[in-house]
Amino acid sequence: MREHMGMKMLTIVLYLLAITSANVVTASLAPIQLGYLIIPAGSFLIGATFIFRDLVQNAIGRKYTYGIIAAAMILSVATSYYLGDTLWIVGASALTFLFSETTDTEIYTRLKLPMSLRVLYSGIVGGVVDSVVFVIIGLSPLGAGFLPWNLVGYAIAGQIAVKIIMQLMAAIIIQLVPRTRVSS
Repeated sequence: MREHMGMKMLTIVLYLLAITSANVVTASLAPIQLGYLIIPAGSFLIGATFIFRDLVQNAIGRKYTYGIIAAAMILSVATSYYLGDTLWIVGASALTFLFSETTDTEIYTRLKLPMSLRVLYSGIVGGVVDSVVFVIIGLSPLGAGFLPWNLVGYAIAGQIAVKIIMQLMAAIIIQLVPRTRVSS
C-alpha cells in the first residue's frame, strides 16, 4: 500500500517538475532552429507533460487529475511570471495549458485502446492544441508580437514535430514495459 502511494506521488511530482522545467528551459535558452522550424527548447518537456498527465490519471483517476491539472496550471503561471514573462505571455500560457491538458485528459479517458495508443493519440492532439493556441495567442501579432505572421506557421510546426516525437517515444516505451508494471 505504501509503495503504491509512493508511486502515485512520484508520478504527480514528475508531472509538476516537467511543467516547471519546461518554463525554466524555455525562458533560459534561445529557441532551436532546424531549417525553417522554430522550436522552443522547453517543447521537449511539454511533450513529456502530456505523458506524465496520462500516468497521473492512471494513478489517481480522471476526477482527481483535474485537481492536479489546476495545481499544475497555477504552478506554471507562477513560474512563468517569476521568470519575467509578460502578463500577456503568462495569460496565454494559462489559457493554452487549460485547453491542451483538458483535451488530452478527455481524449485519453474516452479511448478504449491499449495504453500506448491512448498516450500516443491523446498526446498528439493535446500537443497540437498546445502548439497552435500558444503560438497564436501568445507569440503572434495577435498576442505579444514576438513572431511576425510569416514565422508563426514554422513555430507551430516545430513544436508539433517535437511533441509528436515525444508521444511516439512514450508509446513505444509503454508498449515494451511488461503489463504488470503499467496499467491500461
